[in-house]
Amino acid sequence: MPISNQRVSTHPFLRGLYDDGYYPDHVLDRGRAVLLALCERIERERPAGLAALYALTQAATEEFNDLEAAFEAAGSEIETVAREEIAEDFAFVASAYGFPDADVEELIATREW
Repeated sequence: MPISNQRVSTHPFLRGLYDDGYYPDHVLDRGRAVLLALCERIERERPAGLAALYALTQAATEEFNDLEAAFEAAGSEIETVAREEIAEDFAFVASAYGFPDADVEELIATREW
């Protein structure tokens, strides 16, 4: 399902991390895919409120948890800079889909990084 939200379809997810050689592109590609899949799921399911949105974003956060081993295997990790960049992209997604007041910490509450 192609993303219909114009803001989302042109957004450079994880840009700051791609610009930093510490983060391997092949792992970032997987993280970007998680965020795009989240957007597709939001468009398909159309969450009616914050609780429904949080359920979707927290499931995507768990997929980022699973990427930690891939980062480590590539000599990297989800550390402070990466945490902030990922959190900002989750906040962008929430805002782009009509939830500008979503709590960032709640969006990624299931994070292990």
